[in-house]
Amino acid sequence: MLEEKNKNKAVGWLSAAHLVCDSYTGFMNPLMPFIALKLGVALGTATIIISISHIFSSMLQPFFGFFADNTLKRFFVFWGLILVCVFIPLTTLAPNVYLLVLFMALGSLGSSFFHPQATGFVNRFAGRTQTNSMGLYMSLGSIGYSFGPLLAAWVAQYMGMEKMPCTTILGLVTASVMFLFVPKLSNCGEVVVKKKLGRTFVDIFSHKTIKYLLIISMMKTLVTNSTCILLPFLWRDMGYSPFYIGTALFAFIFAGGIGSLLSRKVEELMGTKPLLYFSMYITFPLMLAFALTYEHHPVLSLIVFLTMGFTTMLAQPVTVVMAQNILPEYKSIAAGLMVGFSWGIVAVILSALGIIAEHFGIINVLIVLFIFPVLAAYFVKYLDSNYDK
Repeated sequence: MLEEKNKNKAVGWLSAAHLVCDSYTGFMNPLMPFIALKLGVALGTATIIISISHIFSSMLQPFFGFFADNTLKRFFVFWGLILVCVFIPLTTLAPNVYLLVLFMALGSLGSSFFHPQATGFVNRFAGRTQTNSMGLYMSLGSIGYSFGPLLAAWVAQYMGMEKMPCTTILGLVTASVMFLFVPKLSNCGEVVVKKKLGRTFVDIFSHKTIKYLLIISMMKTLVTNSTCILLPFLWRDMGYSPFYIGTALFAFIFAGGIGSLLSRKVEELMGTKPLLYFSMYITFPLMLAFALTYEHHPVLSLIVFLTMGFTTMLAQPVTVVMAQNILPEYKSIAAGLMVGFSWGIVAVILSALGIIAEHFGIINVLIVLFIFPVLAAYFVKYLDSNYDK
């Protein structure tokens, strides 16, 4: 059996790898407006391309989670990180839309490989500190996703977008180190019971609570995805530089990472359901405040934007651990559903977002979208708050 200190070390390295992996997936939001400009791609087409990447990075996660739950090996966490770090930076060199989509799809597929197995491993190694460990893992992922736009914007502005592939070395080094320090489940005394694909997903979706948790996760994803996709185009048209846009996205997602890190403590103070209600109700008034301030009070609007990131991610670890404890034999799939599949579904819904925003305005579209988390808060009352934390 693996010693406790080695389990903690494994959680630490998986969390660090999550930071690095998500930093690459954060590259595209600040760069896409400028890649689109270089290739002559309109806002509508650009948002469709981003949605395709989200589908590859997210919607397939439960299926890769199924295969991860049926193996004792670390195939998905290792090769997933390698695919991400190689192909996402190559998008800046794409000479046409077809290669851009191919590079984004392959890089995004790596993210889809990595997340379900890594999240399942964290739950297995965490022992009695599930929510704390999940909070660390998810917060480092959010912080990595926040640093991604900052790093990509800095390289693009001061070195040139053609230098972006130099960043691949960070991912390759991290993958190698992780391979050394994250053990196989066979070394931890675990035995995997093989499941059939069809039977597995029938079992999972027979749980009403999973459906409610999935709706809640989708609403949180709606907030983060719609703002991170559309606001860079708004800021570009207002004359802001790539580095400013990258910095704003960095601060938004970093604030979300802090929210994930503090999730357990806030849950202890407020209770599980009040935390979920607060996280969902607050997004709409914050969006209204942003709409009223972004033109004439940019500093105040940025503060509102950061608050939105913090409150949206505050309850995310809670929903993941809830799902994993409802489905203890499907830890990777549960993570894939809450963190990945919800992103993929929202990506499909948002695929036409750019076209709609071109006609009705970015801010108007965001205001309408942010009504949905408030409506979906209705499902929180059906959750069992006495889950094993």
